[in-house]
Amino acid sequence: MAVTIRKFAPSDVPATADICYRAFKTLAETHGFPPDLPNAQVAETALSIMSGHPLFFSVVAEAAGKVVGSNFLDERNAISGIGPITVDPKAQNDGIGAALMESVMRRSNERRFAGVRLVQAGYHCRSLALYSKLGFNVREPLACFQGKPIGKIPSGYAVRAASGADAAACNQLCARVHGHDRSGELADAIAQGSARVVERSGRITGYATSIAFFGHAAADSNDDLKVLIGAAESFGGPGFLLPTRNGEVVRWCLDHGLRITQTMTLMTIGLYNEPSGAWLASVTY
Repeated sequence: MAVTIRKFAPSDVPATADICYRAFKTLAETHGFPPDLPNAQVAETALSIMSGHPLFFSVVAEAAGKVVGSNFLDERNAISGIGPITVDPKAQNDGIGAALMESVMRRSNERRFAGVRLVQAGYHCRSLALYSKLGFNVREPLACFQGKPIGKIPSGYAVRAASGADAAACNQLCARVHGHDRSGELADAIAQGSARVVERSGRITGYATSIAFFGHAAADSNDDLKVLIGAAESFGGPGFLLPTRNGEVVRWCLDHGLRITQTMTLMTIGLYNEPSGAWLASVTY
């Protein structure tokens, strides 16, 4: 099948959102998992936001004059992030996914990002094979947690909304944990009102853009991360992504009634530092 990759246009939102919803639904249900997206309207909202953001590179795939897939590159930080990538279930296994991946990877290289990352569904063997062939390395197994809010903040800690004045401290904290900050995402989350910080002894010891599928968090310690999770009013989307190697926090989440809904895999090309501290991944990285 001859495939053309082009830039995303506003008029592409309905078709790509329908494909996104059907692709994730088909994939999840084939493997016995609930879909990541509850309906096409949620997909349309998400794709509208990303395709309309000046720091997202958005592309669609066309075959025989018809849109058959899309992909996105988050360019808000020093590290770029790929996804969501989706291909029409009727047109899969014909090289479209590879073409969409190569397009955004080429863009990342042209823009000289220090690295590029993505998060892959643990049950999807074909995507693991594709990303490995393209040069991605497995870095971290992740567990997606969902459940009722815990609603507990221990004494000695305070959780509040993050403001622009907190950005420098949060970016420094992220750099201590990962070796780089995620300042672009943080700035958006502060502007949207979803970002939170945890304070201990008058100092910011952790932050989260949101405790959700599209949110990330960084903290000095597991205790600080637990406070951020415990204070969350909800866990947006399918849930939040916790590295499974962090057995202490995994057990704490399970002991507080949260459940693991699926496993995922963080994969990277380029700069990667072994994290030092506690953190949550987003579905991008």
